[in-house]
Amino acid sequence: MAEQIRQRAMVDASLHGMRLDQAAVALFADFSRSRLQAWIKDGSLRRNDQPARPRDSVATGDQLSLLAQPAEPVLWQPQAMELDVVYEDDSILIVNKPAGLVVYPAAGHPAGTLVNALLAHRPQLADLPRGGIVHRLDRDTTGLMVVAASLPAHTHLLRQFRQRSIHRGYTAVCRGAMTSGGTIEAPLGRHPRSRTRMAVVVSGGRPAITHYRLQRRFTHHTQIAVKLETGRTHQIRVHMAHRRHPLVGDKTYAGRAKIPPAAAPQLVQMLREFPRQALHAGELGLLHPDGSGYRQWQAALPADMAALLDCLERHDAP
Repeated sequence: MAEQIRQRAMVDASLHGMRLDQAAVALFADFSRSRLQAWIKDGSLRRNDQPARPRDSVATGDQLSLLAQPAEPVLWQPQAMELDVVYEDDSILIVNKPAGLVVYPAAGHPAGTLVNALLAHRPQLADLPRGGIVHRLDRDTTGLMVVAASLPAHTHLLRQFRQRSIHRGYTAVCRGAMTSGGTIEAPLGRHPRSRTRMAVVVSGGRPAITHYRLQRRFTHHTQIAVKLETGRTHQIRVHMAHRRHPLVGDKTYAGRAKIPPAAAPQLVQMLREFPRQALHAGELGLLHPDGSGYRQWQAALPADMAALLDCLERHDAP
């Protein structure tokens, strides 16, 4: 079992009259407000050694004491697997995820996931919420993910995601010859008739913003660079399909492959057999949780997307 968290802090004049949960955020900066609120509610975080409510106010000289377990232990099992670790230190790991790798164990995928591989690579991740995972990529999307390796780093990264300050750059290949880049701001929610899919919704959806620019135009396809401002499930795939430029290979949102008229046999074969959505998370930038400043990593296009672009260059050139 992970060692208990034991911390104490005193409320100074600058925090006098503030809500307990707000003062706790200022005094215990390694933890998120939601986690501190939960600890207040279950009695793990106390004011003057007495239980209190998150909305209760604090006064100068109050003592806040924290005695808590850092997280429920992860029950997933470590599993030795090939893992492309681009970078790692005491705070974070940067992993280049291949296509076909599920991030979390779930129904239908009880093992053989990224979390299983991470627990084998660094067993201490079992002490962190969700094994240190702070964001995810779809099963068939390739590219860079950051994983927290300590509780302070976990909190720090989640804060950056909430503030939308983490840079996530993608390369995608879309159907259709696009004429310009732009921004898609359209809320996303569950599809009304298919709960495994997402959709642009009129009401009740979560805000979603996608920026994209053209990298290479072909006769019937376009390579784009995408930057996410928010990180909703299937966001790029749904937004581009909404613009009538779905991703090549995306059977969920593009349907069957669309073959251009008089296409060369090599292009026909490539488009029909491309096994996944043509989407790669090739850039990741963030403020390092250890305070050393901004860092950025890149991952080259995987072989299947490189082959797709090469085929388009040879057989779908404008």
